[in-house]
Amino acid sequence: MGEQDRGDLLRKLDKAEQDRDVLLEKIDKIAQEKEILQHNLEQLKKEIEKKKAQFKSVWRETPLYADWRKEEFQTVNLTLDAATAHPALFLSEEGRRVTWKEPSQELPSSSQRFVSLPCVLGQLHVGSGRFFWEVEVGDAHSWDLGVCRDNVVRNRGVAMSPQNGFWAIRLHDGEYWGLTSPETYLTLKEKPCRVGIFLDYEAGDVSFYNMTDESHIFTFSKQTFYGVLRPLFKLESSDSGSLTIVQVE
Repeated sequence: MGEQDRGDLLRKLDKAEQDRDVLLEKIDKIAQEKEILQHNLEQLKKEIEKKKAQFKSVWRETPLYADWRKEEFQTVNLTLDAATAHPALFLSEEGRRVTWKEPSQELPSSSQRFVSLPCVLGQLHVGSGRFFWEVEVGDAHSWDLGVCRDNVVRNRGVAMSPQNGFWAIRLHDGEYWGLTSPETYLTLKEKPCRVGIFLDYEAGDVSFYNMTDESHIFTFSKQTFYGVLRPLFKLESSDSGSLTIVQVE
């Protein structure tokens, strides 16, 4: 190999080393930028979670919440369970409307039937998950709506409260109440024609919304649920009116 060839080879090797150094610098810069990007992404995630937590503290009062919350819950087509209906409660043929009528029906005795509280349960049995349904209350002026444990007392009178396995709201004499113990007086901006009930079993949450204006009515939060929960419907007397489960399209 001549002197010129050796010189060309050395120049090529030197150029290759320079190119290698430039490439290594670029790789190092990319790695640094990736590390910075990852850090910024983590910070952004933390900020988003912080904003979510702040929003969740007030979102129940947000009018649109009731509407878009339905996307996170399973909407169910309920029917009423005739085997649980108090003898004074008459169910429509399709099992979606309950009305108080007198005289009471002659019905066979059953451990499932309410014989003291004028209640009827929905066919839904919930032991996990999130569920939503709507009830048309219309002009009915005396009712209870909510959920209860499947094993609540049915053969005698009992206070309807979480301690006894009931999570419900009440309309009585034009006043709305959350059936806590003691009861919680509720102030509504507008009389509901439809009430939406959101049940989140794992979160221990039952929330009620006025679907007429999508405003929040009341929430039982951080409850301890165990066993099966079922939708609850109650009328007070023969002039209470009727309750109708809304058909989901």
